Amino acid sequence: STMEETDREAVATAVQRVAGMLQRPDQLDKVEQYRRREARKKASVEARLKVQSWINLSVCVLALNLTGNKELRKNDLHTTYREVAGNHLIQMKTKLCFSFRIFENNSYSHSPAFFPVLLLSFPEIVRETHDLIERGELLQAHRKLMDLECSRDNLMYEQYRMDSKNTHDMNLIHTYFGDMQKLSEELAKQLWMVVQRSLVTVRRDPTLLVSVVRIIEREEKIDRRMLDRKKQTGFIPPGRPKKWKEKMFNILERTVSTRIEGTQAETRESDKMWLVRHLEIIRKYVLDDLLVAKTLLDQCFPPHYDIFNRLLNMYHQALATRMQELAAEDLEANEIVSLLTWVLNTYTSAEMMGNSELSPEVDVNSLDDLISQNVVDQLLSKYMSTLTSNIIGWLRKALETDKKDWIKETEPEADQDGYYQTTLPAIVFQMFEQNLQVAAQINEDLKTKVLILCLQQMNSFLTRYKDEAQLYKEEHLKNRQYPQCYVQYMIAVINNCQTFKESIISLKRKYLKSDMEDTLSISHANMDATLDIIAKEGCSSLLDEVFMDLEPHLNELMTKKWLMGSNAVGTICVTVEDYFNDFAKIKKPYKKTMTLEAHRRVVVEYIRAIMLKRISFKNAEERKEGAERMIKEAEQFRFLFKKLAAGSGEDTEGLCDIIEAIAEVIKLTDPSLLYLEVSTLVSKYPDIRDDHIAALLTVRGDASRDMKQTIIETLDQGPSQPNPNYVPIFKEITVPTLTVPKLLK
Repeated sequence: STMEETDREAVATAVQRVAGMLQRPDQLDKVEQYRRREARKKASVEARLKVQSWINLSVCVLALNLTGNKELRKNDLHTTYREVAGNHLIQMKTKLCFSFRIFENNSYSHSPAFFPVLLLSFPEIVRETHDLIERGELLQAHRKLMDLECSRDNLMYEQYRMDSKNTHDMNLIHTYFGDMQKLSEELAKQLWMVVQRSLVTVRRDPTLLVSVVRIIEREEKIDRRMLDRKKQTGFIPPGRPKKWKEKMFNILERTVSTRIEGTQAETRESDKMWLVRHLEIIRKYVLDDLLVAKTLLDQCFPPHYDIFNRLLNMYHQALATRMQELAAEDLEANEIVSLLTWVLNTYTSAEMMGNSELSPEVDVNSLDDLISQNVVDQLLSKYMSTLTSNIIGWLRKALETDKKDWIKETEPEADQDGYYQTTLPAIVFQMFEQNLQVAAQINEDLKTKVLILCLQQMNSFLTRYKDEAQLYKEEHLKNRQYPQCYVQYMIAVINNCQTFKESIISLKRKYLKSDMEDTLSISHANMDATLDIIAKEGCSSLLDEVFMDLEPHLNELMTKKWLMGSNAVGTICVTVEDYFNDFAKIKKPYKKTMTLEAHRRVVVEYIRAIMLKRISFKNAEERKEGAERMIKEAEQFRFLFKKLAAGSGEDTEGLCDIIEAIAEVIKLTDPSLLYLEVSTLVSKYPDIRDDHIAALLTVRGDASRDMKQTIIETLDQGPSQPNPNYVPIFKEITVPTLTVPKLLK
């Protein structure tokens, strides 16, 4: 039989080999050595044959299983092998019989001998593993998966060692174990779901998270082992390395990004405050997540994962990406501020990364910038240009609104001290304040820039305010009945100047560092000057109102009617006092000026009336009567203005003294003393001109042309001794050159 032939051939070959070894007498001493060497060779060949037989048997089983014969039993293995193998390995039959006996008793599940049995029970193990995954028993499922993978990998490895070029058998093994690959993916899917929800899971079921980490760690270990084997043998099973740790970090990174992006619930169209809300939600989420990561998550991972720092870095990167996206949007001015405040301040504050519970792991000083300085600068410059046009617009609108109030038929509001005002300064400075507070949230530098901008715009605004007040006055002069509350609103405009001055000072004090004071001193001086002009022109226009009403009564002075006892000065005093009841609503510095100016103008007009030569006294009796009336009226004026200036501490006596001094010249009865009287007057009031003296002597009515000439010529040489406080008054008074026909009534 074939078996006997094979034996005979083997014996013949052996005889030949032994003969070849023992050709010289000295070789007989080495017989033992040869025997041992041959025994080793034989053992090695037998082992290889044994493994080869198991591999081939396994391949046969695979082939059968893949062709649909699922009813294979252990007892059929020998028969199956014989049928399938055919002539391919017939010479090893005897050895295979031996291998089955070992195979029956073998308990090493991952030794090649186990392969055929494992292959038979493979579908069942896959089902069990699948069920375990479904039930969430991930550790047990993974244990089974590892067994299956280990068997497949060892089978493939043995096949590779026996016959690395046999791709057909390799593919056969790979195909058969295809379900196992799906199991691995199914398990991975479960792991990634846990990883995605790790910050929630760690609070509810930390054990589950620990299991996932253990599975990942086991896989990492297998990866390392397989890579080591690859270095030595060149063989690595399909799907290795799995790199599940790397995948886990990738999943975490995606989860963090999604969490940050997903916090924007609103858009500008649906909610003006969309960005503030978005940033606040991000702040809250990130802080909560990191606190959980530090206190709970950290304990579920091996230290070498450095999980907290890895997460911290992921959040920082995700935030940087999100902030850069937001910075690239077409943001409005207030949105730019919200974004920069958050990026530059909130992020590192105690409300977020600077939270004491996150330290010392989080050091805010070592965190990179969320957006580059370049982008910050671009945003700031965009903010400044938007703010500039906004402020110009706001100021224009504020002035337009204020002007509408000026023509109302109701009086303006008064402040707590009873001074008339409009809302303009409050509106303007409230707007400045808001923008400065906003800028201060970002940084000192921006705050200073915004303050300078506000004051620059204020400067040009005040020029417009001045022009509008002037137009208001001109419109009123066209029809003095309109607007009804012209005086009261002009007072409010004057008072606003004082409020503006105070507000500028307090704004600078509050928002400007003292070392920056010089940069603004010029613009501040300009504003003060403009405000003084507005107030002065306002006061002056109000006095014009008074004197327009006084005109008919002033025209009555120094006339026949006046001499016969008209009440013009009484009416003048009543009218002035009446106006000054309203002027009491003017703030102190301006009211004081106003009272002085009114006093001065009344005296000037009175003296002007004298110089108009409307009357020429006929005799000493008329001169006495006229002079006494002048002295009495000077006293009335003195009393009135003392009352009006009450509490201001102003000495206005001097003005009425001029009227009295002129009255003395008129009253004088001895013409020889006239020169002396006039020279006293001139030394006190050196701005009296020759034409004033001539007019005065004309009113007196008794000086000849020669006398006038002599007095005037002699006076020119006289020394003057004016009062040091005297403000020239005569230079304002012109004397008509043509002789006006005397209207003797």
